[in-house]
Amino acid sequence: MEKHSEALIIGGGVIGLASAYYLAKAGHKVRLLEQATIGAGASLGNCGLIVTSHLVPLCAPGAIWHETQRWLQGRSPLYIKLAPDKKRFLWLLNFALKCNREHLAHAIKAREQILTHSRKLYAKLFQEEQIECDWEERGVLMIFKSRSAMQKYAKTNALLKPYGHDAVSVIGDELYRLEPALRKGLYGAWYHKTDGHLRPDKLMRAWQRVLTAQGVAVEENCRLKSLITVGGQIRGARTVGGVYTADAYVLATGAWTPQLTRQLKLDLPVQPGKGYSLTMPRPETCPQMPCYFNERSVVATPWKSGFRLGGTMEFSGFNSNIFARRIQNLTSAAAEYLKGPLGNPVMEEWVGMRPMVYDDLPIIDRAPNHHNLVVATGHGMSGISMATSTGKLVAEIVSGRKPHIDPTPFGIRRFNN
Repeated sequence: MEKHSEALIIGGGVIGLASAYYLAKAGHKVRLLEQATIGAGASLGNCGLIVTSHLVPLCAPGAIWHETQRWLQGRSPLYIKLAPDKKRFLWLLNFALKCNREHLAHAIKAREQILTHSRKLYAKLFQEEQIECDWEERGVLMIFKSRSAMQKYAKTNALLKPYGHDAVSVIGDELYRLEPALRKGLYGAWYHKTDGHLRPDKLMRAWQRVLTAQGVAVEENCRLKSLITVGGQIRGARTVGGVYTADAYVLATGAWTPQLTRQLKLDLPVQPGKGYSLTMPRPETCPQMPCYFNERSVVATPWKSGFRLGGTMEFSGFNSNIFARRIQNLTSAAAEYLKGPLGNPVMEEWVGMRPMVYDDLPIIDRAPNHHNLVVATGHGMSGISMATSTGKLVAEIVSGRKPHIDPTPFGIRRFNN
């Protein structure tokens, strides 16, 4: 028997939950399907940063040369599996082509609007729905071991200043007064005061309860097998639990989205970028705020209820194996920057597939040839940070309402240019 709703969300990560929330607020009858459990994918094990300061895309000018140098030094967080993979090769080639000043200016402007609006929407969400997720507004500390590396970041900081998201420089004893948990011998840090952080698993559980209270039907362990199409319309979603129909469909399936859109002859340049994290109790000497260890590209996030290290970017397809060397990279980085031992025992070793687009901008748009389908994916390492604005934009597209941000930079047709 078919189950009908006005809007059907496929994908129960943070983008799917945000889309369901804002669609329900707009008055739609909403159903959400998740192939496993809510928040079990890339939304679960990330470091929970809600940042307005991450405006510069990964494909910035000089990024390839910088990462090559770090790779030669054995300190790069990037791992690329050498394999005859045409799509990955084309993705990497397009990434390289985007490492120019024209795209830099375009991406900063696009990322600023979605990140800034998301931050405001989170504040409203937390206030209206009383969501408890270890949310704190303590800022983020970007820490540098060398003077040269810190001075190099000054150029990035200058790009943030026109938008009001620049950091303040903290050097010498001032650094240790600000963050006593740091090991001596570090040169300094850039302090982004306006950034915040939360615990992702708590956010997902709390948000799911809000959706249930809104009347959203949430169905877990309901894997999508295929989309049923007639002409230029989606007519149903065939799952392991039966067929679901709706007036509008939203694909919020992260790195797996291209596998699902292939049947629609819609080729999306999304590659899985595997990230790692370790979750543990708070160490005895615990940082007061999230710390980014610059030379190692590792983040340490303290919560009231725990502590997490996260990082790496591995392009190896959908291989979900946990490699000990990547885990060791997280702990050795922490030992270089933090004063005390880590918390014990390690409660979770985690890997997740980030949906990476080569221009480091998400995809939030109607499918070109199936106009009752909206695709929301490709948020890279900023899914949590961009979730609320993405969900609101999805609801506006479905409802035919004026968008609260300019959707043009996130359109699918940009890949045809």
